[in-house]
Amino acid sequence: MTRLIAGVLLTVRAHLAPAATPTVPPRAPPAAGREVRPVLAFPEAGLDDSAAYAGYQTRLYRDAAENTVQVYFNGRDGRVVTLLADAENESVGFTARDASGRPAALRWEGPGATVTRTPRGGRGTTRSFTYRLAADGPLVRVGLFVLNSMRVEREFQDLKRQQVAFGGAPYRVAEFDSLLDALAQLPTTAQRQHLALLGAADLATLRSRVQPQFTLRAPARPGAGAYVARVVQSSLDGRDTLALEFHADAGAATIAREGDTFTLQSRGASGGAGAVARVPFTVTVTTTGRTLTPLARGEIFTPDFLAFVDGTRAAAARPDATDSVRLQARVLERQVRGVELLASREQFMAGLPTYATYFGRDQLMTALMMRPIWRDAALEVVIGSVLRGLSPAGAVSHEEAIGQQAVREAAVQYARLVRAGSLDSARRVLADARRTRENYVMVDTDFQVPILVARWITDPQVPAARKRAFLLGAADAGGGDIRGGDIRGGDTRLTRLLRELARVARRTAAYTADSSVAHLVDFPSRAPGQYTGLSWRDSRVGYANGKYAYDVNAVWVPHALEATGRILGALPGLGIATPPLLASSPELAAGTALGTYARDSAALGRAVRAWRGAERHFVVRLGPAEVRADVAARLGAMPENERAYWEGLLARSGADRDSLTFVAVSLDENGRPIGIANTDPATRLFLGDTEAEVASPGEDAAARVRRDVGLFVRDYPVGLYVARVGPVVANDAYAPPAVWEAFARDPYHGPRVVWGREANLFVLGAANHVAAAPAGPLAGAFRSAMARVLGAVAASGFRSELWSYEFRDGRPAAVRYGTAGDVQLWSTSDLAVQYALARLPR
Repeated sequence: MTRLIAGVLLTVRAHLAPAATPTVPPRAPPAAGREVRPVLAFPEAGLDDSAAYAGYQTRLYRDAAENTVQVYFNGRDGRVVTLLADAENESVGFTARDASGRPAALRWEGPGATVTRTPRGGRGTTRSFTYRLAADGPLVRVGLFVLNSMRVEREFQDLKRQQVAFGGAPYRVAEFDSLLDALAQLPTTAQRQHLALLGAADLATLRSRVQPQFTLRAPARPGAGAYVARVVQSSLDGRDTLALEFHADAGAATIAREGDTFTLQSRGASGGAGAVARVPFTVTVTTTGRTLTPLARGEIFTPDFLAFVDGTRAAAARPDATDSVRLQARVLERQVRGVELLASREQFMAGLPTYATYFGRDQLMTALMMRPIWRDAALEVVIGSVLRGLSPAGAVSHEEAIGQQAVREAAVQYARLVRAGSLDSARRVLADARRTRENYVMVDTDFQVPILVARWITDPQVPAARKRAFLLGAADAGGGDIRGGDIRGGDTRLTRLLRELARVARRTAAYTADSSVAHLVDFPSRAPGQYTGLSWRDSRVGYANGKYAYDVNAVWVPHALEATGRILGALPGLGIATPPLLASSPELAAGTALGTYARDSAALGRAVRAWRGAERHFVVRLGPAEVRADVAARLGAMPENERAYWEGLLARSGADRDSLTFVAVSLDENGRPIGIANTDPATRLFLGDTEAEVASPGEDAAARVRRDVGLFVRDYPVGLYVARVGPVVANDAYAPPAVWEAFARDPYHGPRVVWGREANLFVLGAANHVAAAPAGPLAGAFRSAMARVLGAVAASGFRSELWSYEFRDGRPAAVRYGTAGDVQLWSTSDLAVQYALARLPR
């Protein structure tokens, strides 16, 4: 989150004048064996608190194909992981321990890495990435190897397997074992056919692929040459290979193998005086996986925004530059590089290291926030990748499974079909095992697509010819590819878009006709009385077992319906005539919800107005006595030191002496609000009022804005604001004790966590309102609220996806949350925040 405060704003405004488009040098063709330096490194002196990283270090590079590679080692458990953020989402991990079995003390040996790329004889390329490490001490053992999808590494660590003893049973991917068991049950002929689809002659060959293979090569002469320890993992279908090599110069160290572990020992460990007990070695990771096509900053960001970045950098270089300006310039550059590391022509990855794939919500939310500073081509990458992964029913994919994760999910399906006796269907699954598999479980993303598309399609800065070419292009092309097409002759992006809009119209029709709670968009039940929160608060307790979410029903749906009308209204202006569409598209058939809206805009207007009223179901109103009683009960369940601090704060601030109105995070199955005050109104503040609300704002709209803004800056434990930490994502003081206990067990979206995304949405929304009405009646309140939130976030010292706090010296202190991502897509929306703040009128 931004550290930009009022003093910085005065400095950077001077650099917002129009400037020439920054020149972006073309990427040089990769050379074999070339040296590369890190693009980013964490923690970075002057930007990060190294103590908060607790021994965690990471560097991010570009490989020979310009794809992102991240290497991290975690000093808390000795885990070393190399992520290959390519079209396969691969990773190679191992655990390093010293002679006593504790995590090895590792450090980088030099800043650079070596990258190579060699052809595979018409079967793609092989890429290698080499970096140098050293272990402080006479000996280091490496083991617990995982060479697979990053999803497997993620789950391996979730199970704490990186901490088990060396020499135990090797880690196995359960889904692959299930496939092997199913194959073993087949008749000989069917088994041979199915094995052939995996490129295996027999079961023994296939079994050899589910575990890594180990070799050790010693130098021909003692003390000369190098030891090479090699771990190789074939993909289950035999199409790709991951390899890990440790090289040790025989004059400095030896390598010995014992089962599935290697021991690297310093030759100086037992020497005479002056011998240095350290183990230098190199690590080489090699892959045959497919690559992505990276985007450079000039292809992502607008010229005006890049001029702003350049201007800030120039201001920071002046002798009289303040520390805050120098800091801002470094933060801007780091975040711009972060976006570049996540960006490709195919899609934007969600985050590194653990989410280096497509995530629908992350892309859509980031694109909405970044729209003022992203080029239209970047927005088209997001829209195109979302439409490419759309389900036949029009659902938006939440997360994709690619590479070995796709094969893993195919294995589950295959084993199930074999058990059911459906051998032909099982065979077809194997034949298509590498097909990208999509996850369609989330609810909110369906309603986010129309909003982004509407803002793009009505943008006068995007030429009509470009919009038409994009919409009529092939739906399965890369996200940013613009190909010509015919709306009557294939599955174009327009075809997919209409399918998605039809889904939105169908899912909202019942409440439009009868605006009762039972017709709101709900979450599915996983058991009687238990509901799975499938919106952005997707932790186990994020919606407190609610059935109907506020953000989905009161924010996303009305804006999605309004956006649907804007999209339908824009198509004729692009030369896409309405009559042919009505005649050719089944989604627009007479009698369907979307078809009705396309023929009768008044009907769509009635739907928007109906859904605007959905907020009334979620409103919670408490008088002063109720506020005091609820807060006192919540404080009574806290540890003594925390209770004492909050009671003292309330005595000074009087935050509990007034009434309180807020919108509940969700409704229970009976339609009753669950009393959790929350940050979700920031999304509505950011999106702005619907056109219907603008046409007849009344006093209710202004009161709602004051209510929502006030909650963000009202002191916790009454509101959400925690000094020097930020606005917590939820306040459960007004919920039952069972909710308090659930958040204590799973705090991911609870009262001890601040989300940078939510703070950014709030500031962007407030800034948009001030920019639109700088002398309006609410401008002063917005400015004051922005300053309060920005000040707390700046004082926290965090700019990450989320962070938490603990009590130190009797007061809350911000701390790193668990394994928060190093580069997170929607956290880079801080760039849009800084740009928006710098453009505000004084």
